[in-house]
Amino acid sequence: MGFMLAAALICPAQQNSALESDPAGWTDILPGVSLKGWTRLPMPPTNPPLAQSQWRVDPGSRTLICKGNLGNEWLRFDRELGDAIFHVEWRFTQLPEGNPRYNSGVYIRNSADGAIWHQAQAGAASGGFLFGNTLVNGERKRVNLRGAATPSRVKPAGEWNTYELSARGKTVTLWVNGAVTSVFGECEVPRGHIGLEAEGYRIEFRNLKLKELSKER
Repeated sequence: MGFMLAAALICPAQQNSALESDPAGWTDILPGVSLKGWTRLPMPPTNPPLAQSQWRVDPGSRTLICKGNLGNEWLRFDRELGDAIFHVEWRFTQLPEGNPRYNSGVYIRNSADGAIWHQAQAGAASGGFLFGNTLVNGERKRVNLRGAATPSRVKPAGEWNTYELSARGKTVTLWVNGAVTSVFGECEVPRGHIGLEAEGYRIEFRNLKLKELSKER
C-alpha cells in the first residue's frame, strides 16, 4: 500500500509520559459544561448528525462523560493543530453482564469533517494500536497497525487508562500506560484536529491536556 508499519518491540521500555517528563507548556482543554470549543460530528461524516447530545461535563469531578447510547460520532476540538501531543485519561464505566466488546478511540490529525482520521483504538483490556483512513501516496486508504503493535497495555473496563498521542512531522506515536505501543511513520497529513469517539459504550475522559510543538498557522 506504499506505507511502512513501524516495527514494535515485544517488550517496550517503560517510560514516563510526556506530561510527566516535561510538565511545562501544556494547556488544559477539558471543555466547560457548554462544550464550547468542541463540536459533535457524525462518524463517518456520511451519517446523519445525532439530534441529541450524549456528552456532558461533570464540573465537580472535572470529567467528560459520554453516555455512548445514541450512535457513532466524535467530539472534535475545534482548533486545527500541527505538531502536538494530546494527553487523555479514560475508562469505560458501565459494566453490563456478559463479555461486551467495548469500543471507543482517541483521534489526532483528523480532517475537520472526519473523512480523514487517525485513531488510537480503545477497548476493555484491548486496543492500544493506531489505525485510520489517511492519505497514502495522496490517496485515501485504510491503514491498520494492529499487527505491528506491542501486546496490549490497556486495562480492563472500570480502570483508568492514560493515552498520549503525539504527531511530529510524519510520525504519529501512541503511548499507553507507560510505554509506546504503536508508531505510524509515514503520515502524509501535516495538520488536523484531535478528538474523542463515541461508539456504543459509556466512557469517561479526564485530564485532557494539549502541548503544541509548533506554533505555525
